[in-house]
Amino acid sequence: MMTFEGLGIDARLIQATDELGFVNPTPIQEKAIPVLLSGTTDFVGLAQTGTGKTAAFGLPLLQLIDADKRFPQALIVCPTRELCMQIVKEIELFKKHIKGVSVVAVYGGASISMQIRDLKRGVQIVVATPGRLIDLIERKAIDLEQIKYVVLDEADEMLNMGFRDDIEFILKNTPNRESTWLFSATMPPEVKQVSKRYMKTPIEVTVGKANTGNKSIDHQFYVCSAQHRFEALKRIIDFNPGMYAIIFTRTKLDAQDIAEKLTREGYDIDALHGDLTQQQRDRVMGQFRDKTLQLLIATDVAARGIDVSGITHIINYELPDDLEVYTHRSGRTGRAGAQGISMSIVHAREIFKLRQIEKLIQQPFHKLDIPSGKDVCRKQFFYFMDKLLQADVSHGDYETYVPMLEEKFADVSKEEVLKRVAAMEFDRFLKYYENASDLNVREVRVRERIYDGDNTDTGRRRDTRGREFTGNGDFTRLFVNLGTKDGFYKASFLQFILDMSDLKKDMLGRIDMKEMNSWIEIDKSVASKMIRAVDGKTYKGRRIRMNDANSRG
Repeated sequence: MMTFEGLGIDARLIQATDELGFVNPTPIQEKAIPVLLSGTTDFVGLAQTGTGKTAAFGLPLLQLIDADKRFPQALIVCPTRELCMQIVKEIELFKKHIKGVSVVAVYGGASISMQIRDLKRGVQIVVATPGRLIDLIERKAIDLEQIKYVVLDEADEMLNMGFRDDIEFILKNTPNRESTWLFSATMPPEVKQVSKRYMKTPIEVTVGKANTGNKSIDHQFYVCSAQHRFEALKRIIDFNPGMYAIIFTRTKLDAQDIAEKLTREGYDIDALHGDLTQQQRDRVMGQFRDKTLQLLIATDVAARGIDVSGITHIINYELPDDLEVYTHRSGRTGRAGAQGISMSIVHAREIFKLRQIEKLIQQPFHKLDIPSGKDVCRKQFFYFMDKLLQADVSHGDYETYVPMLEEKFADVSKEEVLKRVAAMEFDRFLKYYENASDLNVREVRVRERIYDGDNTDTGRRRDTRGREFTGNGDFTRLFVNLGTKDGFYKASFLQFILDMSDLKKDMLGRIDMKEMNSWIEIDKSVASKMIRAVDGKTYKGRRIRMNDANSRG
């Protein structure tokens, strides 16, 4: 087995890794560190979150910088405040035995004057979010002229958040860098473009396969009707007592609404979304980290950069519009070799999305039935019994009360005591689930196109269990002369179409976007309504054309 010492790491850093319990490097560390220690080679590292990327670039940076020079020599750019703080925390641990090295985090939502004061004291490594770093550059509060090493951590996240112009601005303002190190979980075209434009023949290292999911995560899905989605979520939570989970929604309204409903019903949950102040966000994250909150519900944007250990489950209340986002969601669990579970609640028309994600992450999804009411009660009952048997009675003066308890329960049988304990604990569950209905969608035929390697639509379809069947299906394909050149991406285009047509999202299937045109799968029963609502309207002075793609000449 390879050791950190065998990678060429300085003895002082080895001492720190030993004290942290790091004996053998992870695959990304083993492949990246020897390359990065040269200090002159551009590098692209593709690995999932939770695989030790911070040490992969943090240890080489600490070895390469000159502790005697009190100016910024290394710059680490990452998408969020939380990740900024996490990186600084880890580097502080690694540099424990190296004197004179300072690391400063600069990010939005905190006092910029205090951050400027920290920079003026002298610092070798700066960890920054793009927006705050650009603010400091424009105020001339930070000098990047002598930056030798630039690290772009979670590059795909930053580009997905719209930071491309910011990243390019930062790279242009570090003209004397000797190497650029880019770390990413996936390799979308935007990351490739940045790599091609700003890096010179980078060495590329992939742990696993590009865009694949973490092998220690079990991907599961449940199928229910759209109107039963919340009830299905509640039942899944109740069936997994003790779960420590993040629930993902598409919108902040859904996140807030679900959090409020579950809070009223006694669940330890709070929401994380874009309307929170930084102080509110810090409070929620603090409660989740110390497990005062068992559940956190969040939008994708709000959850970016969250790094919390021990998360047992990820629940996708809705699948993301951008399928690559699924990799980031599921990557919050199953970290550092631990096992994790990623659950998705879908309705019948979303099965095709799961098949696309399977191809993306190169792992199968396992279909599970939504638990029945009796299943939930049984699971909760045995969970409570296990807790009862494991209760620690060694630290209290319980012996004092035993005679009184024996006297009180002298005429009550052991069976009667157990029944009463169960009644106190499970009365709410038993009443709620007494007449619970079956939420599963059974044997629903779902139109799902299967794409071969050449992207040719074979016209085959499958049901919810993945079995192929033939038939015309109930979807049709519409053509529209709007595309990415008009400033749309899938999520914004979907919202634009829905706003114009006043249709529900459940009526739509796959959306294929090109530069100038797009194709939309839609339920045949409402296709004509969408065409009437959209065709002939204008967008930015351009006349919109929409028609049935199957009837075009």
